[in-house]
Order: sequence, then C-alpha cells, then structure tokens
Amino acid sequence: MRAIIVYHSDYGSTEKLAQAIAAGMTASDANIEVHLKRADQCTPEQLLDAEILVFGTPVHMGAMSWQLKRLIDDSASLWMEGALAGKLGGAFVTAGGFGGAGGGGEQTLISLHANFLEHGMLVAGFPKSLPGYRDAGLHWGVCARTGDAQGMPAGIQEGALMAGRSYGAHLAEVAQRLFKGCD
Repeated sequence: MRAIIVYHSDYGSTEKLAQAIAAGMTASDANIEVHLKRADQCTPEQLLDAEILVFGTPVHMGAMSWQLKRLIDDSASLWMEGALAGKLGGAFVTAGGFGGAGGGGEQTLISLHANFLEHGMLVAGFPKSLPGYRDAGLHWGVCARTGDAQGMPAGIQEGALMAGRSYGAHLAEVAQRLFKGCD
C-alpha cells in the first residue's frame, strides 16, 4: 500500500507532525510505503498513486492554508472523474491563535473531511482511546496547539507528536482492513 502525506508548514510544526504520522504508519505491520510532500510541490495527479491521502495544515484565520487549498481546488478534474473515490483520507492541523478551542482547528479538520467526502473518499477520525488523544486529539483528527499565551509560535510538544504517531498507526490499521487483498 502507498500513502501520501501532503502538508503545508509555516514554522516547521506541521512538518514535524507530518513526520510523526509517517513514523506511525511505517512502524505498523501494514507494510505501507509513505511519501511526504509539501502542498506546493504536489500535483493532483500524484494523489492518484496512493490508497491513503493524509492532509495537514496550519490553521490560518480559522481555515486551511491557501497552499493546501490550492492543491484541493486544482484537483477538481479528479473530482469530475471520481478518481479519488474509495481512497482513505486522514487530516491533521496545527493551531496557534488565542482561545481554548484550538484556534479554529476543529473547523479546519471538518473542512478537510468535507473535501475528502466530496471526492467520494472514506475518512478516518482519531478515536479517543488512542495514545496522545488527550494532548492533541479531536475526533476529526490530530489538532496540535503550537501557540503560546500571546498567540505566537511556540513549537510542537512531544504529546502532540505522540498523537501523530498514534494517528499514523491507526490510519495504517484502518487501511489494512479496508484494502486487505487489494494488491
């Protein structure tokens, strides 16, 4: 099986979370080949090469970054063809900002799920029983707080990286169940 983790990262935290998710996937028993791609270096056609698509973004004003949104918008031809239907999708975000609600993280995760569902994909959330959920979990996916009390970038915490590894392993397990015998 192949997975592509597409992300945009402003200060490096989203990239570190993408790497943690990749580590969780590759450490699983699912034998998954994982590719990390920056959103601005990924084409819609490259999404066709994987059974698992994982999208990650920092939260910008309550929404995904324009770099990831551009890739999603550029995939309209794939939507017209139904080319991504049946693939597995997963989502993660990093959120700074103010407030205890994740700085728009939940809204951004929901938006990513909506895009996957538009394509006819299956989506996997983040079960609360998994390691790391308490630190960076929402049922929609991983949401890592990366801002300090003033809303400035403060980096990503180990608990969020644990959540990423756990989510990656979960995605691998779900994919193995879905695509078993499809090779």
